[in-house]
Amino acid sequence: MQLSANYDVLAAVNNWKIHGSAESIPTDITNVFAEDVLSMDIFRSKLSKPVFKSLQATVDRAEPLDPAIADIVALAMKEWALEKGATHYTHWFQPLTGSTAEKHESFVSPNSAGGAITEFSGKELIQGEPDASSFPSGGLRATFEARGYTAWDPTSPAFIMRHSNGATLCIPTAFASWTGEALDEKTPLLRSIEALNKAAMQALQLFEVKAQKVYSTVGLEQEYFLVDEEFFYRRPDLMLCGRTLFGAKPPRGQELEDHYFGSIPERVLSFMADAEYQLYRLGVPVKTRHNEVAPGQYEIAPLYEHSNIAADHQQLLMQVMKNTARKYGLVCMMHEKPFAGVNGSGKHTNWSMSTDTGLNLLEPGDTPEENMTFLFFCTAVMKAVDTYQALLRICVSSAANDHRLGANEAPPAIISIFLGDQLSSILDQIETGKANTTPEAGLLGLGSPVLPHLARHAGDRNRTSPFAFTGNKFEFRAVGSSQSSSFPITVLNTIISDAIVEMTDSLKQKKTAGMEFHQALKVLLSETISKHKRIMFNGDGYSDDWKNEADKRGLLNLPDTMSALPHLDSAKHVSLFEEHNVLSRRELEARAEVMFDHYFKTINIEGETTEWIASTMILPAAMSVLKEQSELALSMKQLNVHSNAVLHGIQELTTLADELHAALGVLQSANEELGGDTIHEKAHHVHAKVIPAMNVVRSCSDRIERLLPDALRVMPNYREMLFVK
Repeated sequence: MQLSANYDVLAAVNNWKIHGSAESIPTDITNVFAEDVLSMDIFRSKLSKPVFKSLQATVDRAEPLDPAIADIVALAMKEWALEKGATHYTHWFQPLTGSTAEKHESFVSPNSAGGAITEFSGKELIQGEPDASSFPSGGLRATFEARGYTAWDPTSPAFIMRHSNGATLCIPTAFASWTGEALDEKTPLLRSIEALNKAAMQALQLFEVKAQKVYSTVGLEQEYFLVDEEFFYRRPDLMLCGRTLFGAKPPRGQELEDHYFGSIPERVLSFMADAEYQLYRLGVPVKTRHNEVAPGQYEIAPLYEHSNIAADHQQLLMQVMKNTARKYGLVCMMHEKPFAGVNGSGKHTNWSMSTDTGLNLLEPGDTPEENMTFLFFCTAVMKAVDTYQALLRICVSSAANDHRLGANEAPPAIISIFLGDQLSSILDQIETGKANTTPEAGLLGLGSPVLPHLARHAGDRNRTSPFAFTGNKFEFRAVGSSQSSSFPITVLNTIISDAIVEMTDSLKQKKTAGMEFHQALKVLLSETISKHKRIMFNGDGYSDDWKNEADKRGLLNLPDTMSALPHLDSAKHVSLFEEHNVLSRRELEARAEVMFDHYFKTINIEGETTEWIASTMILPAAMSVLKEQSELALSMKQLNVHSNAVLHGIQELTTLADELHAALGVLQSANEELGGDTIHEKAHHVHAKVIPAMNVVRSCSDRIERLLPDALRVMPNYREMLFVK
């Protein structure tokens, strides 16, 4: 099995324009932004005032949808969709697969005259019925218990997804079982948003802050890799597993630090512009694009949105990016670690809280010391992160993210919170009651009169922190690039709601006991900071010193998924989610089962793919080289010519081939054993047995790769995949 590596490179470089779009991308974004989104303004133009006000009450104030207006709203939605060229509609939902699902239904129905009409009723808008048994349910649904329902989420606008032969109306929905239990990512997220609203509103009443509603806001930074599809389809590991299971480290990776923020290659920039245009039409407010640290790695980031909308938009973003890349002869990979030895990819989740009046509750203002509202909510976040550090670690756990956390600018597995020098100093003063010198913001001189003085933030950033305060929000950097953002946001909303409720209750008790409000608040903050300050860390999260220090502080170190997952459905976490009506015990236990199942299947697929590639591609390639070298050695011997290079090459490759053969035997046994009857036993087996066996096979194979000539190389290598753009 031979490939011409030179041909592959030339094909990748020269042929991509064949795939590219010949159409120019419009530059007047304001005219196309959200044009494929059914906004409330469009509803206003199509609905009567009473119907519109009723719908607006549902969207803005979470009042129950009036069934009497459903048919009217559905008719307006259908008319708009037909105007946009849609022929079908779908209930677009987010099952526990981490991606989205959809079943398309035509607007067309036959009539009694033998013709056809377009129909879309209120019942069809409000409720759908996909098969619930074919999605991950963690035991909530058995194969013979198939019924499940999708329910319209009116707070997330419907949109049009276009394809080369038409368009589809997509209606964001929640997904629940016949028994009423959540089978999706959206339902718990919506519940957690309401939990946060209730908790924060009670607190704001004490601070006499006027607001009708509080919600979490999120901005998600999506990192991803692009690889030429010529290479992708010649790599079975990339196709089946999303990451390379083999690959010798090239002489050059990201050591020169020249890719980060570098000039964007033409093909990549064309892809980015096309994808952004489609996202603008869908109302996704993408703002930032740039080269990331690793060769072949990039980032796209939208502005902040209501967390429910942000989660939906994130799913759309990933779908559009993957689809658009193919037009340019590229494959967009969002695996957390597609290439060993260089940066992995995350989905940095920037989280904050805002009122309906536009007040960001995590905005310090000009004088953070005096902004006691900010300090209350910031301290609540610190308390939540410390109390539920295990849950934060669990919600980002996956087989893929295990490869990323703790290295190459990804945060460590130990959860801590970075507050920066100024805020840390302020909290220290509150705790101790002693004033000290607080680092201040100011102007940063750059040493040249022609350069402006830059405004300097009072706190630096920390790229090694899993949870960092970055001025007016917290950045949860541990979220993996491929995962749905909904569960991490749900966890953040819920744990912070819990902390706010406890602090609010304590504040009320202190006031009831006769303490003046501001004094009670200072006492509460001091007590809370003292109890939870162990979670604060502003240093290098990669250092061994921090691991030792974290252990002394009693912080959890859960280095991988298998050490984290068993904590998910603990009594503490069950109580948390049930108390705030976010997840029932059964729903939480089901999610634990789904995560164990996904982990096992991921490693099982990787293990069998590793065995298959090494057995049928890498080992035969080594044997082919040995055959050629042996024939050469025999010919030289007949000519009475001796070559140490040839003999050494034969010996070295023979040794590696034997090592690989032995390692494959171990891996094959581990793959066949599977490790027990329950999914927990199987997951622990692949973690303990299959992964180490895979690593040995890879080590042998990567050393063999370095000895194979290009003519006998069976797969594109790292040099080609990372640097051909």
